[in-house]
Amino acid sequence: MQYLHTMVRVADLDAALDFYCNKLGLAEVSRQVVEAGRFTLVFLAAPDDLGLASERKGPMVELTYNWDPEDYQGGRNFGHLAYAVDDIYAACQRLADGGVTINRPPRDGHMAFIRSPDGISIELLQKGARLAPAEPWASMPNVGAW
Repeated sequence: MQYLHTMVRVADLDAALDFYCNKLGLAEVSRQVVEAGRFTLVFLAAPDDLGLASERKGPMVELTYNWDPEDYQGGRNFGHLAYAVDDIYAACQRLADGGVTINRPPRDGHMAFIRSPDGISIELLQKGARLAPAEPWASMPNVGAW
């Protein structure tokens, strides 16, 4: 398993970038504008982590800017921790066998979400190419919030 990024929702992307880049000293590694989903993702890394981050191997901060205004209260602006795993199906099975609820199953062979006992959302991402869809994951519904 490898630590990838921490996601933080921001209400004003320009103000957030000014803070994280100009004041804190992080550098923008990549940006994804998703018009269909009405959001922008900006990945940032500390200067000493740029080599790893440029290969999308972490560690990074993901700023998520949702285009439609939302009032983030009670920590809602903190999104999730993210880890890359060698085999997403094996990782989810091990977690499920340990009593962990798989909130968003890896139906696509690429991404799953679980929650810590304290309610922190954790994203698991398949290293490399997506795995072929497989049961029981392919038909498993989402459970709770993720």
